[in-house]
Amino acid sequence: MTVLATTLVLGGARSGKSAFAERLVADSGLARIYLATATAGDDEMRSRIAHHRQRRGDGWITVEEPLALVDALTREAIHGRAVLVDCLTLWLSNLMLAGRDPEVEARRFTRFLGVAQYPVVLVSNEVGLGLVPETPLGRSFRDAQGRLNQIVAATVPNVVFIAAGLPLWLKRST
Repeated sequence: MTVLATTLVLGGARSGKSAFAERLVADSGLARIYLATATAGDDEMRSRIAHHRQRRGDGWITVEEPLALVDALTREAIHGRAVLVDCLTLWLSNLMLAGRDPEVEARRFTRFLGVAQYPVVLVSNEVGLGLVPETPLGRSFRDAQGRLNQIVAATVPNVVFIAAGLPLWLKRST
């Protein structure tokens, strides 16, 4: 069993970040909770969700929560469990589409992370490495995602960047 501390796993689309995060949780030897923020709004998203479930295999408890992330973590991040949140990018998108203030929600979330007693592994996209979005909404989202990643990275003990399936540890407590 590997001792697991709360970890932010960053990377681009299809970089391998979710698979890496799943291995971190599985290697901990703790009960595995998969906290999904995605909603299956169309066929393509249903296919992505099915692919993730198939790759994870048995042994995971899946909890779906697109908005109330802190509430779900409060319930699920308990003794003997490791929680994987996949992903903060979809959570942020859900918040913005629901008209919620991402900065307020991010502060509430990082307050939780600052006192969490059990490991949480967080997956998030690093969206600022690509093209500048064409629309004001796209630019607003990119900026909010960058701010969210920064405050989460400052709060948690471990941060790893995944590129081409390979980890680059940016911050490591052990």
